[in-house]
Amino acid sequence: MAIDLQPGLKAKVTVPGSSANLGPGFDTLGIALSIYDTVEVEVTESGLEVEIFGEGADDLPRDGSHLVVRAIQSGLAAADVSAPGLQVVCHNSIPQSRGLGSSAAAAVAGVVAANVLAGSPLDHNAIVQLSSEFEGHPDNAGASALGGAVVSWTDIPVDGQSKPSYRAVRIPVDESIKAVALVPNFHASTNAVRKVLPSHVTHTDARFNVSRTAVMTTAIQHHPELLFEGTRDRLHQPYRADVLPITAEWVNRLRNRGHAAYLSGAGPTALVLTTTAVEPSLLDEARSAGLRVIELDVAGPATGELLHD
Repeated sequence: MAIDLQPGLKAKVTVPGSSANLGPGFDTLGIALSIYDTVEVEVTESGLEVEIFGEGADDLPRDGSHLVVRAIQSGLAAADVSAPGLQVVCHNSIPQSRGLGSSAAAAVAGVVAANVLAGSPLDHNAIVQLSSEFEGHPDNAGASALGGAVVSWTDIPVDGQSKPSYRAVRIPVDESIKAVALVPNFHASTNAVRKVLPSHVTHTDARFNVSRTAVMTTAIQHHPELLFEGTRDRLHQPYRADVLPITAEWVNRLRNRGHAAYLSGAGPTALVLTTTAVEPSLLDEARSAGLRVIELDVAGPATGELLHD
């Protein structure tokens, strides 16, 4: 039987955004980025109160359907505890539905908050598993939970009945690597962008992506001079170009200048991984075209703590 948490118990969680795929590593590679959502959760005597500030404040629900709330409940259930009521306050800096891991960050925030409130019985594997269940893939959630870069994978049971198993392992990132995000002023639906992908690809293209994914894991750890080659992809970006033409244009423009640019997650953000500055004139052009330019570092893992009055 679940143990009831005491009203007045408070936790604060800070979670980084993330970029998935890194070019060829579809649903596999991810990297945490230094743009953060912060969530404060208090156990109350009854009911649910949700407050939202910053990104998504005008659009996100303020009831039990909010992803952070759903993730809190999932984490509490996994920890075998319950809360009679909750007050949840979200301070969001990660752009919503832009390919920077906002939904994964929300899921990680909820699970980590629940874990802190419960006394931290859940290990990193459990946090990645529970968070990824809301996403259906562990690349973003793994990066936000573990920090740095991650290699992730999904095991789907052959019986078709059991839940998929989601795993992620953190890999070191060369300290010289930074990121620059070019964020358009429109949303992209992950499900809609996935629908344009073919159900089959050629063996040649599959082999190409396997090799570039291997190159990317080496580039990001020890050989950043290989980032450009490591971000090449034939598995998903060519098919998504028609539905994200602005992003495709900027990815091409950046790559034509020699930058390791790629479609971040399902977009619409174009992201550059680099050890040198992107030309200010090019970034000014992006701003003039209505894109938000965000210069980022590689981030550490999600953190959580109990708050004491």
